[in-house]
Amino acid sequence: MTHDAPAPVYGSAVTKVEPFGVDHIPDSERHGKPSSQFFVWFAAGLNFPIILLGFSAAWFGLSFTAAVVAIVLGAALGSLLMAVMSRMGVRLGVPQQIQARGPLGFFGNFLPVAYINVFAGIGWAAVTVILGGKAFAELTHLPFWLCALALTAVELVVSVYGYNMINYLQRVLTYVLTPLFVMITVVAVVRGGGTFGADPHAKGYIGGTGGWITFGGWFLSFLVAWAPFASDYSRYLPDSPQVVNRTAWYTGLGNFVTICWLGILGVLVGGSATSTDSITALHELAGPFAVPALIAITLSALAQNFLNVYGGAISVQTLKVPVTRTQAVVVICLLAYVISLWGESGTEDKFKVFLNLTAYFIAPFAAVLLLDYHLGGRSDRARIPELYDRSRVLGWGFVAWAGGVLASVPFWQSSFYTGPFSAAYPGAGDLSMFVAAGASVVLYLLTYRLRPLWVREDTAAPGARAEEPAAVAGS
Repeated sequence: MTHDAPAPVYGSAVTKVEPFGVDHIPDSERHGKPSSQFFVWFAAGLNFPIILLGFSAAWFGLSFTAAVVAIVLGAALGSLLMAVMSRMGVRLGVPQQIQARGPLGFFGNFLPVAYINVFAGIGWAAVTVILGGKAFAELTHLPFWLCALALTAVELVVSVYGYNMINYLQRVLTYVLTPLFVMITVVAVVRGGGTFGADPHAKGYIGGTGGWITFGGWFLSFLVAWAPFASDYSRYLPDSPQVVNRTAWYTGLGNFVTICWLGILGVLVGGSATSTDSITALHELAGPFAVPALIAITLSALAQNFLNVYGGAISVQTLKVPVTRTQAVVVICLLAYVISLWGESGTEDKFKVFLNLTAYFIAPFAAVLLLDYHLGGRSDRARIPELYDRSRVLGWGFVAWAGGVLASVPFWQSSFYTGPFSAAYPGAGDLSMFVAAGASVVLYLLTYRLRPLWVREDTAAPGARAEEPAAVAGS
């Protein structure tokens, strides 16, 4: 062993608790294959919330063909975003939310991370526990609170073990869940699934174009919501041009296939459903195959929530909250469980409101990160120490992000709040996410060459200027 090639502390050990938090992953710890990203995201996409979104096509009054086209386009755009952002993790070896310190500043990054990642991590975990818990309860006839608690406990343990354990179980769940969802798909088609035409009299009809934009935007939003975590699961991969490119392909493919597949399945289920509750409708449609269908929904909740809880814990550490990753995992799981008890009823409506609110804030966040990486020179590994420099208090990227969010407010369209533009022109559909991203792009291009907004010069206190980017953080 030489000084330049130290023995790995963590390596590829599956049953060892991950010792790294939000640190830069040194070359000695880089391991794994790009194909791992396919399993991570394919398993995460084998999840009932995507079916739930497809279930809404009939509510919008869309035709089967229009719904499928909207799903494919939304999935394609979202998968491309995920593919590009996963490349950044391989190159830089740091979590996505740490990368955001580059354009936004060390402390300027706190607000978007607090909302986007911590709030989103807890919220998505709660939504998935609700759906998985309801399926588990229908399967076992046990009370919902107990089923939700059991799922939460499994997610907590796996997320404490961290990166390698999650990668391993996502591969296992891919092999277990794929035949189950194939069965659900076949049963849905045979027992009642079919194509259908547009219905201008549908309850949620807002016009063919507006409904199509909003519906397709939901599938894009689902993947946009993953964007702040894309690098979290690629940052341990070896940094080489071949690995970077293959990681992008595997990430994009894993996301695209499952989003399209289960989204279209949801359209089939929704078009023939007699119940307004999606899980009940699926149970009825599955008939004698209801048991394996409910098993699939229950297990799929784990595949998604491993990522939600783990990513949320990393976000808590990004905020410099003085807790270990294990402590952050415990807190997130407890909060998600409590919220799941509150949100058990009216799940579909709460889910869609939450999906909208996360996308409105995440779309400009992702746009700023991408521009900073490709135009701002952030792909240079020599600049990694800047991400841990506390003297870089506030950057213009924060203005670009905040400006994008504010520009989108008039276009918001949800039961939580409807902006003046959407109220006046409901037939235009929900354009908020696109406006937010576009405005942030313009603001970034106007400001990224300027000097940082706020750089703190007082570095008298030891360690006040920077953290150690390669230090091992307690798990």
